[in-house]
Amino acid sequence: MKRAFLEKLLGRIPRISPGEVQVYLENLAREKGFLETIFNAILEGVIVTDIQGKVLYLNRSACAFFGIQEDASLGTSVGEIMHGLDLEAVSGATATISGDLEVCYPQHRFLNFYVVPLMSEAGIEKEMQLEGQGIILRDITETRRMTQATIESERSSALTLLAAGIAHEIGNPLNSLDIHLQLMKRCMKKLPKSLRMELEKSVGVARHEVARLDQITTQFLRAIRPQPLKLDVENLNCLVQESVAFLQVEISNRDILVELELGSTLLKLRVDRNQLKQAFYNVIRNAFQAMKTGGILRIKTGVDASCAFVIFSDTGPGIPAENMSHIFAPYFTTRESGSGLGLMVVKRILQAHGGEVGIESIEGKGVSVILRLPCTVQRTRLLNSGCPRSGLKRETT
Repeated sequence: MKRAFLEKLLGRIPRISPGEVQVYLENLAREKGFLETIFNAILEGVIVTDIQGKVLYLNRSACAFFGIQEDASLGTSVGEIMHGLDLEAVSGATATISGDLEVCYPQHRFLNFYVVPLMSEAGIEKEMQLEGQGIILRDITETRRMTQATIESERSSALTLLAAGIAHEIGNPLNSLDIHLQLMKRCMKKLPKSLRMELEKSVGVARHEVARLDQITTQFLRAIRPQPLKLDVENLNCLVQESVAFLQVEISNRDILVELELGSTLLKLRVDRNQLKQAFYNVIRNAFQAMKTGGILRIKTGVDASCAFVIFSDTGPGIPAENMSHIFAPYFTTRESGSGLGLMVVKRILQAHGGEVGIESIEGKGVSVILRLPCTVQRTRLLNSGCPRSGLKRETT
C-alpha cells in the first residue's frame, strides 16, 4: 500500500464514523490474509526486512528452508537466518544482489537467492526512498545434483577413452619390462656372489615397482571400464568370511583385531562373487591403512525390509569434513602411496548390482562404510515423478 494513500486515509480519520473505520479495517485484514495465503502457497521462500536488515515477514517456505518459526524470527537480523550473507551489503543495498547458499539444517540443500530493494515514494517531490529489502529464495538442490551427474558422466566417458590408450601404452611395456627383469635375474646366477646379491636387490626393487604400476593400471581399468556381472546365488556371510581369510596375513602383520557380527537371517543374493569380494578387499584395506598398526575393524551383516547390508567400521582417525565430498572422486587420496581409485571401484561394483555405498565418519573416532545390496536384482527402477498423466498406479498385494 502506497505511503500517499495511507497519509490520505489517516487525514480523513477524524471525519470517518466508527462503522466506516471498522469496514476499512476489515477490508485491510482480508487483503492481508489473502496476500499471506498466496505467499505461503508458493514454493519460493520470501523474506522481507527493514532497512536495518531486521526481519519483518517470512513465508512458510522460507521457514521450512531454514528450520525456523515465523513468530520467533520476526525482528531478528536476517544474518542470523542466512549465515554468511553480507548483512551490511544487504541492509544498504539499492541494487539487486544475487548468490547461492548452502543449508545444512534441517535438510541439506542449496538455495539460490536474490535481494531486491523495496522502494516507495516519499515527500512532496515523490522521491524514491528505500524502505527495506525483499529476499527471494529458490531451492536448486536437484539442479546442482543433475549438473554434477552430467559432469561425472562426461568425466567417466573421458576416462574410459583414456583407459583404452593406457591398456596399450603402459600395460604392454610393463609386461615386457617384467620379462626382461626375470631374464636378468637368471643370468645373474653366473656372477660372483657379492656382485650378484647387489644386482638382485636392485632387480627386486625394479620388479616391485613394475608390479605396483601394473596394479595401479589394473585398478584404473576396473574403475572405469564396466565389467559384465556373472551372477550366481551366494551367501553374503560366506563372501565376507572368505574376504577376511584372504587378507589374514596382512591382518596379522598389522596387529588388527577383526570382529565379525554376521546376521543369522541373511538372505542369499544373486551377485558376482569375484567383483563383490573385490569391493570388500578395497574397503578392508582402506580401513587397515587408516588404522596403520593396531585397531579394531568391525564387520556387520544384516537385512532390512528391502536390502542386505554390510557395515565396515574402523577405529582410525576418521575423514575430515572438508574431504567427505571428494572421497569417491578418481585419484583423490590422502595417502602418499594411495591410488585414489579404491572407493571409486567399490561404488561402481555396488551400482552395477543395483546397490549403493554410504560413508559415515567422526573425526578422531573412525569411519563406517555401509554397502547396501537389493535382495532381488534391480535392472531398472520406477521413480515417482509425481506426474498425474503417467497413468501409473501403485498396487499392493
